[in-house]
Amino acid sequence: MLKKDKDGIRIKVFVKPRAKKNAVVGIQGDAIKIQITSPPVEGAANRDLRKFLAKTLGISPSSVEILSGHTARHKTVRVVGVAPEEVHAVLLSGDAGKQKDV
Repeated sequence: MLKKDKDGIRIKVFVKPRAKKNAVVGIQGDAIKIQITSPPVEGAANRDLRKFLAKTLGISPSSVEILSGHTARHKTVRVVGVAPEEVHAVLLSGDAGKQKDV
């Protein structure tokens, strides 16, 4: 789910587009399940996923990069500028995204 590499932290995510609100909703398999309001059209959901993760983690959107899964629901995302412990605490706390919206 979370893996530290030399450039940052890799996060496996499962994205559900066209949701009512942007939120981290739990775990699905070996990935963090995230709902995004945007449709998966012309990169809108990917763009909003990056914005949502950046806002939730308190980093800039340029610090969030989608490494794989650009056209799939299962994605690998890299974040830089935040400690692995903080990513774990924020995204897996059960509160992540419930009050935060993009």
